[in-house]
Amino acid sequence: MRLFTLILLALLGGLQYHLWLGKNGLQDYYKMSDTVARQQQDNQALKERNGLIYREIADLTSGLEAIEELSRNDLGYIRQGETFYRIIPKHDDKKSEELADD
Repeated sequence: MRLFTLILLALLGGLQYHLWLGKNGLQDYYKMSDTVARQQQDNQALKERNGLIYREIADLTSGLEAIEELSRNDLGYIRQGETFYRIIPKHDDKKSEELADD
């Protein structure tokens, strides 16, 4: 009877080892659970970014205001009859001299 108890305890210990530390045990489960949670967050961020891009595409295909804004900002578009003023900041003479000396 004592031998049978020792065999059962050894079997239980082996099963516990596989449960906690073995392949596909609880450690692997928790690591994979964290990986899945991180991937779900990444997927959500990508879904939000894709939604923003789809809204921008819909705006560009449906209205001229978005196209005009995009061309004004990116390409420097000026409408006919508008006057363009470029304001260049005035540099101090000391800064100009220092740049010229370098």
